[in-house]
Amino acid sequence: MKWAAIRNLLAAVGAFFLAIIVLSIIISILSRDSNLPFGEKVAIIDIEGIISDSAAITDEIRHYAERDDVKAVVLRINSPGGAVGPAQEIYREVKRLRRTKRVVASMGGVAASGGYYIAAAADKIVANPGTITGSIGVIIEFINVEDLFRKLGLKGYVVKSGRFKDVASPLREMSQEDVRLLQDVIDDVHRQFVDAVAQGRGLKREQVERIADGRIFSGAQAVEHGLVDVLGNQQDAIDLVARLAGIEGRPSVIHPKKPKGLLSILLGENTTRSIGELVFGARIMYLLPDFVR
Repeated sequence: MKWAAIRNLLAAVGAFFLAIIVLSIIISILSRDSNLPFGEKVAIIDIEGIISDSAAITDEIRHYAERDDVKAVVLRINSPGGAVGPAQEIYREVKRLRRTKRVVASMGGVAASGGYYIAAAADKIVANPGTITGSIGVIIEFINVEDLFRKLGLKGYVVKSGRFKDVASPLREMSQEDVRLLQDVIDDVHRQFVDAVAQGRGLKREQVERIADGRIFSGAQAVEHGLVDVLGNQQDAIDLVARLAGIEGRPSVIHPKKPKGLLSILLGENTTRSIGELVFGARIMYLLPDFVR
């Protein structure tokens, strides 16, 4: 009798947990945030903060490109931009994604410079009326500590293989040749930015050049200049991309949250960026100046 009672109890507990599992599966299937492979889905990819590396985002883009159940992707951009190379890599991967999926960029508070560069690769761009965007341009920043070293009685030495190897060194003033060299590079990278926007947005190059002087726009102003298609929030972007992809009814949405690194959690994004710049030196950036971030 005692063992029968135990067996009945175990059976009841097992049935309870089985019911919980089945219920969880049903909820997951019906949930808009379901990651289970049922039905047609819209995936959301977050692009946040300073763009310093492209690997995680391009991997995520390729992952959704290979999933048959994902019919469309929303790029949720909250970024003032960042390094040129990573922004260009993400841009190229978005263009490749568009061969098989529909893509809409959804701008949050800021989607400027490199953030806008990436958005320009999408089929459509949705922004809030007050989103800070634009800032089409290139910048390189560095410091000169020669006078400070002199006051402290310190002196720096550089051994180099060519006269331009220490361009932008903090240990000496820049020569006119240095300035011309850097300006030529900046101008070339800027032309690449203008070309990408003109191609992505279907605008004439001259139209982009007129506003590609680093100026920022509100989302409402960006619509007037052809940089944004429609005003709206993230949900509007989801609805739009679902229509473009031919998804009927309310789409199921995949929106995985990425954990932040310990250093970013403790110090914040801007602090970790500053540390990186001190360690790695000046970088050519598609980046909105600090005063707007």
